[in-house]
Amino acid sequence: MKALFFAAFAVYAVAVILQFSGTAFKRDKLLGAAWYVFLGAFALHTLFLIVRGVAAKRLPLSNQFEFANAFAWGVALMLVVMRARLRTDWLTVAAMPAVLLVMVYAALQPMEIHDLMPALRSAWFGVHIGSAVLSYSAFVIAGSISLRYLIAVRKGSADERALGQMDYLSYRMVAFGFLFLTVVLLSGAIWAEQAWSAFWTWDPKEVWALITWLIYAVYLHLRLRMKKRGTAMAWFLVIAVPVVFFTFAGVNTLMHGLHTYG
Repeated sequence: MKALFFAAFAVYAVAVILQFSGTAFKRDKLLGAAWYVFLGAFALHTLFLIVRGVAAKRLPLSNQFEFANAFAWGVALMLVVMRARLRTDWLTVAAMPAVLLVMVYAALQPMEIHDLMPALRSAWFGVHIGSAVLSYSAFVIAGSISLRYLIAVRKGSADERALGQMDYLSYRMVAFGFLFLTVVLLSGAIWAEQAWSAFWTWDPKEVWALITWLIYAVYLHLRLRMKKRGTAMAWFLVIAVPVVFFTFAGVNTLMHGLHTYG
């Protein structure tokens, strides 16, 4: 099983190298090869998730390795879907490295399969953690789109129509992620009351999830009520991504709490 994970990891790395080489040297054949290699890595990654779930006899989302692995898969899935449906070839150069970065973090975590802790044996398990995977993945894609937007503005390599598409897609991804992060908070509160007899415990993970929710709520307020667009909002989403990563990984690494196993 580890061999399958590291095979996916290695193929993702090859895809990123080919993508950067094709972008740097302006070689369309390398860019095309990078995408097909990435699809191969995604297929291996999907197979690993299935095998892991069958071996564990549950959703493979119970610890930091499994969540990181699912997080990387979620980002890759959204990239594949967006490129297939919307022809967002320009997104690949920013989103591929994000997938690899999360895979690097996953590779550094213990990979052993353990039985679920009593607190995790709940019907809310899949809803709560699955929603977090979708939410964080959407925020990373939004940040990747915004990074590509800023690069295009700096280089003058995109017209107003293309920039408008990037700006709108980043907003849609934030709206999608915000919806699922709201589900994370609500389902987590209900689950916490069942497991710990309290809807809210000011656990570090809870606090940082709320901080992340508030940051993206501010973005949506600026976008919808204040009609903000363009470069300033792109910078907002790029800067927000490290907060997502801290909520995902930093809290577990630096702070002890009820979610330390997560």
